Amino acid sequence: MALSAAPGLSAQDAPPPALTLPAEDGNMPSLDPDAPLAEMPDLGVEWPDLTDMSDLPDGQAAGPVAQTEIADQRRYEVRLDGLGDLKLEGLRTQFDALSTLENAKGKTANIAQIDRRAREDQDLLSTLMRAYGYYAARVDTRVETEAGGKILVILDTEPGPVYTFTDVQLPGIEKTGDKAAALEESFGVDAADPVDAGKVLAGEAAVRAKIGREGFPFAKIGAPEVLVDHDERTATLVMTVDPGAARNFGQINVANTKVFGAKHLQTIARFKPGEPYDSEMVDDLRRALIQTGLISSAKIEPVPGVVPDTVDLNIALEPAPPRTIAGELGYGTGEGIRLEASWQHRNFIKPEGAVTFRGVAGTQEQLLSTTLRRNNFGDRDRVLNGQVAVSNINRNAYAARTFTLSGNLERQTNIIFQKKWIWSLGGELIASDERGIIGNAVVPVRRTFFIGALPSSLNYDGSDDLLNPTKGFRVGARISPEASFQSGTFGYLKAQIDASGYFPVSDTIVIAGRGRMGTIYGADRDRIAPSRRFYAGGGGSVRGYSYQSIGPRDVNNDPIGGRSLAEFSLEARVRFGAFGVVPFVDAGNISSGGLPSLKNMRIGAGIGARYYTNFGPIRIDVGTPINPQKGDPRIAVYVSLGQAF
Repeated sequence: MALSAAPGLSAQDAPPPALTLPAEDGNMPSLDPDAPLAEMPDLGVEWPDLTDMSDLPDGQAAGPVAQTEIADQRRYEVRLDGLGDLKLEGLRTQFDALSTLENAKGKTANIAQIDRRAREDQDLLSTLMRAYGYYAARVDTRVETEAGGKILVILDTEPGPVYTFTDVQLPGIEKTGDKAAALEESFGVDAADPVDAGKVLAGEAAVRAKIGREGFPFAKIGAPEVLVDHDERTATLVMTVDPGAARNFGQINVANTKVFGAKHLQTIARFKPGEPYDSEMVDDLRRALIQTGLISSAKIEPVPGVVPDTVDLNIALEPAPPRTIAGELGYGTGEGIRLEASWQHRNFIKPEGAVTFRGVAGTQEQLLSTTLRRNNFGDRDRVLNGQVAVSNINRNAYAARTFTLSGNLERQTNIIFQKKWIWSLGGELIASDERGIIGNAVVPVRRTFFIGALPSSLNYDGSDDLLNPTKGFRVGARISPEASFQSGTFGYLKAQIDASGYFPVSDTIVIAGRGRMGTIYGADRDRIAPSRRFYAGGGGSVRGYSYQSIGPRDVNNDPIGGRSLAEFSLEARVRFGAFGVVPFVDAGNISSGGLPSLKNMRIGAGIGARYYTNFGPIRIDVGTPINPQKGDPRIAVYVSLGQAF
């Protein structure tokens, strides 16, 4: 009875040549196609002996022919035969990445070089076959000359029977108690399975990850040992598991408190002291610390806790630069030229109290503001915002010189942890001197408004991606009771509902739809400050139209906004690789009445281009009005990050 080990795994007798498996990112080690090889046993392939030419046909002399064969440089192709009926996912990819022949295929070579490369790839393919359980596989090589003199190198494989496991043991796993069944299932290798080295190593990694999630921070997993019986064409697998004791989370210790203290780190963590240890929660904490922008690296080391049966976390933080200076220069058809600059200190008020000074200088907008933002305020992803702003806005719809004092408390969603429910509660005090048309007047008048508002929102996100959803739906509602003082005190309620859905047609096509309804109840349009009315048109509304251009207009053909809003969008997102095209149709209307109206809808249509990055898609949309009003543009272009909705 002959015994040997699967490649890459330990055993009691000499294993075959070690298998180099690809990394998770698909990268393979490079090989030197011209490197000298060690002596190899006869593999049954007859290649020309370039030193002994005594048997050449037609009495050709050995010396000159040998020199000709060595000097004759040709290109070649490589073909693998005998693998067509085998379900060996990844083998061809591994072979192409590690193959000496494939890596040097673009270069010409003489027959001696091709011979050397073929023999090396013959051994490589044999090793790969053993890694998939074909220990009796035989690989032969042959060379054929195609038309035009190109050489075809063929590796012909006779796979033979696949070896299978007769017994799979994880001694020690029973010490995990009721967690043992789940850990065994995560291993994913059972008796009667093929002796697949890649699957065994993946199972080992899965058990290491799973056992940490199940509360065993100091578990030790032995290397898998495979014992192969070549006579019976079977194998046994043993992987020792020493779980140690199950532990609960203890305290957090911070070596450097310059950025955060242990108390704030506990606020960011999604676990509490006394809860069962979970390695995934530790990884989540590490990602969240980097996400703050105040940490460049975070090292978290589980150590035995001060309290018995607990595990403490020793955290070492490397600070990142806390200050940011940003600038932006742009132009919009509805907003004109716009220059924006800002200075931010992300930890001005510890912990995570970011102060931002921002200024805007543009042809239609000027602004100065100071903002305080406290991230992770009392709880993970809860944010406290406060702002003081002075602005001057001059648009076709209205002109407003405004002082704003506002604040809100919100629960955020983000790419690290996309949440189903998010909300916001806030308040605003506004003093605004605004110019607008009243009734059927020809000349706009200026009025001063003092407004108090309590805006709030609640949103549900059932989509699969924050910036590029492909399935699911979203629903959101905003409501803002407002009191206004202008020629007397009056109140009104502003409300808006948004909904969008995403329906995959295939792997590359998604149909997306959006609807929006809004109303202002309790006051006539002309009494409401122009800056607080509803408007439609633009890249986030009805594409093809200018910003705020849809709806009722005054005698000067300028938009005046309204008390109700209705918008709809439908688009097909077609993706091919990193690029995509998006034909779309948008429709919208603004009404003076309190209820949204579907009459006189303005329709825009167009097509967009998408470039999909790791962060999200870059969007370029080109739209045109289908039923424009006087003064509407023929074409409008919009550029932004993320899908339109």
